Amino acid sequence: MVRYADDTVFCFEYEEEAKQFYSQMIIRLKEFNLEVADEKTKIICLGKDDDDEEKPGEPKESQSFDFLGFTHYRSEGKDGVIRILRKTSKKKYRASLLRCKEWIKNNRHIPTKDFMKKLKIKLQGYCLYYGITGNRPAVSNFIDEVKRLIFKWLNRRSQRKSFGWDKFNLFLKKYPLPQASPVL
Repeated sequence: MVRYADDTVFCFEYEEEAKQFYSQMIIRLKEFNLEVADEKTKIICLGKDDDDEEKPGEPKESQSFDFLGFTHYRSEGKDGVIRILRKTSKKKYRASLLRCKEWIKNNRHIPTKDFMKKLKIKLQGYCLYYGITGNRPAVSNFIDEVKRLIFKWLNRRSQRKSFGWDKFNLFLKKYPLPQASPVL
């Protein structure tokens, strides 16, 4: 069992045990006038199963789940070992990018040094939370998208374009942003 606040993931070795637990949990929760959110609840098989490959109509999403801002999914390594990997969930990625865009848009008027200092702190927080093994592409993409937003909104501070990409790259050397860790 993995639990964080009111979100919980239960892991079982056998599908039959999972189904039995699920039915008993529903009965137990009813005793306290609680119920399971059906749209957030599913039983999925993440282990190696011979039947998994023979389900052409089943979408790949059915073998993944979102938990704490990450999409957990099954992957088979080159050595044939099944691993559970994690990447930033699409929903959280978009929400974080939208929040960042709004912050940049609403704070582009503050002095550049303060603006970049505050933004760097926000990006470091993002990198620390989402910077886990296997998630480097998503973190790198997020930082690249934020760079594009900075370029766009800082160029809108006046009626004239403040700088092109060459000058912007020099600007980023003066005010560097965090990067996805090479270990990810």
